[in-house]
Amino acid sequence: MACTTVLVGKQASHDRSTMIARTDDGHFDVKKLMVVEPSRQPRKYKTVLSHCTIPLPENPMRYTACPNVDRKNGIWAATGINSANVGMTATETITSNPRVLAADPLVVWEKAQKRGDKDTPGGIGEEDMVVLVLPYIHSAREGVVRLASLLETYGTYESNGIAFNDENEVWWMETIGGHHWMARRVPDDACVIAPNQFGMDSFDLEDAMGKQENHMCSRDLKTFIDEYHLDLNQKGVMNPRDIFGSHSDSDHLYNTPRAWFMARYLTPDSHVWEGVNAEYGPESDRIPWCLVPDRKLAVEDVIYLLSGHFQGTPYDPYSHQETGKRGIYRSIGINRTGVTSICQIRPYVEKEIRALEWVCFGSTTFAAFLPLYTNVERMPKYLSDVTLEPSTENFYWASRMIAALADPNYATSIQNIERYHNQVLTKGRQMVLEYDRAFARKKEPGLLLKANEALAAMARKATVETLGKVLQDASEHMKNGYNRADN
Repeated sequence: MACTTVLVGKQASHDRSTMIARTDDGHFDVKKLMVVEPSRQPRKYKTVLSHCTIPLPENPMRYTACPNVDRKNGIWAATGINSANVGMTATETITSNPRVLAADPLVVWEKAQKRGDKDTPGGIGEEDMVVLVLPYIHSAREGVVRLASLLETYGTYESNGIAFNDENEVWWMETIGGHHWMARRVPDDACVIAPNQFGMDSFDLEDAMGKQENHMCSRDLKTFIDEYHLDLNQKGVMNPRDIFGSHSDSDHLYNTPRAWFMARYLTPDSHVWEGVNAEYGPESDRIPWCLVPDRKLAVEDVIYLLSGHFQGTPYDPYSHQETGKRGIYRSIGINRTGVTSICQIRPYVEKEIRALEWVCFGSTTFAAFLPLYTNVERMPKYLSDVTLEPSTENFYWASRMIAALADPNYATSIQNIERYHNQVLTKGRQMVLEYDRAFARKKEPGLLLKANEALAAMARKATVETLGKVLQDASEHMKNGYNRADN
């Protein structure tokens, strides 16, 4: 599934929060936000796409999830935070190459060819990973270890990147072929950008095979590389992107431009991104996997990155300038996004309120991000009571409607969209501050449920108002309009 990921280490953020964020770019998948209680977590998990059965531990924790409303292809829980304040987002579909996939083939379900034979089950994939991992981990590092064990046992049928965070660490994990993997701890002062490509551009195998302070991988990874002659690097420098990833023409249109846009925003002073002296361009294969941003980052910066459509460049599809380059690259804020979340773990408040999940449905260019407390028994119906029928009564469908109406009238509607975004962000932050203080004074049972209901009510009011405005604007710009008055 095509997505875009941003990871922020604690010293790279303005308040020492860790953040993992991802756009879940399916094919207009209808999504909702829910809480999964331990009693509702399965003890035996059956994948839908790969027909694989996996026993699960008996001690799951409560966690949030953003599953598909239509379960015909599985749960696709996408992202969430558990009651131990550990976040997970899964997955960022990444690229590989024929050398890797030939040496360690993907594990694909095969139906029996004749009567009496058994089907060959496939591995695990994006459909499954959050449900299989998030309820059982107490740290980001534990997330890597548990998922690694599942990959080595069952394999996978696709190439994916997965992120985990707790209050201290952020880890990024990438699958290699059907059973191999590698993971890196994101440097505390860095931000990682991942746009559907194998991302890691450096790796310390010695650490991974030894202390595992900042690197982990399959125990046989070095042997795997040597045996199948996978190393393309020169002078002993290990660049996993060269070994395991791709550098195709489609990458240069679909993937690397997004990395360029995000890196350009993060380090406008440290690097040259445009002009004849540019260090990197939109089609550069060497854009760094992680960068130390030129200034500390807030949630609003992550939102800006994940809402990007190459604004301020010749590639913006909404630009009025005839650049000849409009829309040639794939935007980050794309039309078919189902849900985007930012899992933020804040170290400066009580553990009960430490985790916030910022949720946005539909195209991030137009939809608003709403913060919600995750240490709750349920989510407000405005976010959880979503059906396959379009309705203004929930955040998902209302967000989709706003985007569809505003997109063809971008020039006249964008002012209303920007006001909407700022209104929800500002009011959402104000309300979180108020409820943080209230919780610190008195840990009242049910306070966080009350907070989320108030946040949802605020978002609903702002969303309905904005929907009315963009509907009016779209109506005024209909092609069957005529200037002659009827009275």
